[in-house]
Amino acid sequence: MRKIAERLLEKIKYIRSVWLDLGGVEEVTRTRNLIWLAGEMRSETIYKEHGCVFKLDISKTYISPRLSYEHIRIARLVKEGEYVINMFSGVGGFSIVIAKHSRPRKVVSIDINEYAYKYLVENIRLNHVESIVEPVLGDALEVIKRYKNVADRVLIPLPALAQASIESAVDSLNKKGFIHPYDFIDANNRREAIEKSKDIYIRILSEINYIKKFDIINTRVVRSVGPRRYQVVHDIWIEKIF
Repeated sequence: MRKIAERLLEKIKYIRSVWLDLGGVEEVTRTRNLIWLAGEMRSETIYKEHGCVFKLDISKTYISPRLSYEHIRIARLVKEGEYVINMFSGVGGFSIVIAKHSRPRKVVSIDINEYAYKYLVENIRLNHVESIVEPVLGDALEVIKRYKNVADRVLIPLPALAQASIESAVDSLNKKGFIHPYDFIDANNRREAIEKSKDIYIRILSEINYIKKFDIINTRVVRSVGPRRYQVVHDIWIEKIF
């Protein structure tokens, strides 16, 4: 494996460091199990997408280029003046792309990983969105209690806690708004994953008695994450009883 890594360094001149991903991502902090193979023994890097710059440490924080389309898709849904809460922001993938490509009033960005928070703060500065993105370090399920009835849109991009976060997300919404939960669903194919996931979220939302009505406007498979395992996102419109 090290010989392959060294060969990569020889052939691809812009590569400075090669790491092996042993697979699996820690569910809450979203950190990977990595082993250094060759090149510079450093794990801090710069990642760019949609005109935004993200500084991060691949061994201590999480970002996935496979979510690039979702970052810009959600940004294009955000209307001018919206108050957005990102419950699990990481280094700022969703939050900063939203701030740069739409005109939200505020994007509250919460994460429990202290390294992700450190890079989030730096990335806010690097992308000049200090007046829009508000970084918050802490447990999102606790922190979000400070933001009751204020949000127009809530992102839940942590599959491990997506279902457990629904009621907290709804609590933080104003009278009407959107939530976007990202979840992992086991299914035989994409169509089954969509239908299975819809059934789960219809049940969860139907059990929240202060929701007046809701509509799952859009559901899509974001990506396959393993054999018969899919990441699914819902765009859900909710009206609450006030």
